[in-house]
Amino acid sequence: MRLNVRTGADVGRAIGELRRASKLTQAGLSELVGLEAKYLSKIESGRTVSLLEHELRILRRLGATITIELPEPKLESKPSDAS
Repeated sequence: MRLNVRTGADVGRAIGELRRASKLTQAGLSELVGLEAKYLSKIESGRTVSLLEHELRILRRLGATITIELPEPKLESKPSDAS
């Protein structure tokens, strides 16, 4: 799946989608990356993105398109009958 990124909130949504697809809780991911779960929640909801907003605006004004490519969800395989 590809997501075009225009705002920091778009990045936060991508992080949340990928976290959920990976079957991780915010607490689990925050432990993996060394952040407080509360801060990760703010990132996913787009409430803490001011520096990123400036960087994205500069890139857009320079003509850049930013895209995040998320991995396709893995399909769970069914156990085969060995009869």
